Amino acid sequence: MVSSTSETFNETLTRDDVVPSRKKVHLPPWLEVAKPRLIPLLLATTIGGMALSEGWPLPSPRLVCTLGGGALAAAAAGALNCLWEQDLDKQMKRTSGRALPSGKLSPNTVFAGAISCTLAASVLLIGGVNCLAAGLSLLGLCSYVLLYTALLKTRTPQNIVFGGVAGAIPPLVGAAAATGHVGLGGWWLFALVMVWTPAHFWALAILLKDDYRSVGIPMLPVVRGPIVTAKAIAVYGRLTVFLSMLGAFVLPEGGLFYVILLLPYNGRLLQMIGKLNQNPENLEVAKGLFRWSILYMFGVCFLLVVSRLPMAVEFNNQLISLVGEVATNVF
Repeated sequence: MVSSTSETFNETLTRDDVVPSRKKVHLPPWLEVAKPRLIPLLLATTIGGMALSEGWPLPSPRLVCTLGGGALAAAAAGALNCLWEQDLDKQMKRTSGRALPSGKLSPNTVFAGAISCTLAASVLLIGGVNCLAAGLSLLGLCSYVLLYTALLKTRTPQNIVFGGVAGAIPPLVGAAAATGHVGLGGWWLFALVMVWTPAHFWALAILLKDDYRSVGIPMLPVVRGPIVTAKAIAVYGRLTVFLSMLGAFVLPEGGLFYVILLLPYNGRLLQMIGKLNQNPENLEVAKGLFRWSILYMFGVCFLLVVSRLPMAVEFNNQLISLVGEVATNVF
């Protein structure tokens, strides 16, 4: 049974309450449609894909071109998403003030900006990186706009499960930028982001289920309710933890160091998922899980980079030697 506190919280909750920076930072309309708050995590997973390859660290010019091109492609995808969903945004209270539904920007202006960003991203990635990285980046753009936004979002409660492929492509871009091909490490991080995405997004969808219901978007909490959603989050969350540990085997070096530092991240994620399953309709818990899931993915990518540092590799090798000696003495 939902407490009166939860009911009040639910009635007044907006996305600004979930992401407090939205209240503090008011973006200009031309920047708002690019959805810049999503870009840092996409770039973090791009760097994670690089760190998993033998080509790490990249030369500075190639690194800058990869991240710049990725940011421009993500901005183009965000603008096209806003363009496609402007009618839906106009119907929801929390989104009616956005640049397009409020008339601050015209559809033609947004479309022109999206095309310009796409062309600029292509020039940067083809000229400064390679064609594979450019092609994968454009694939991510098309996946987000066509697969998720246009095809899946309004048709199935599993929209984010399959549509999450768009957010999982940046690691492939990073791997391609580092070596010219996508190796095992890139595919591992792609899979990790894929299974992390539903747990991350459904926590937010629990908070905003009334908004989605009002415009007929069949997010899982709308169709099946918070209890079923919390159980689904637990499944994908545990799979995320399992896959994250496999990073020890795909990192070129520093794998044991990575796993040791990852343990508290996974412990906290499982703890918060457990709290949500105990009380699926507690919106404060869902909000906490949503926020932690963002920090979690940033943390994984940070650990991948740190694990490639010379000091971390040295510590890793010494630890492996120590474990080997202990095992030899015991057995």
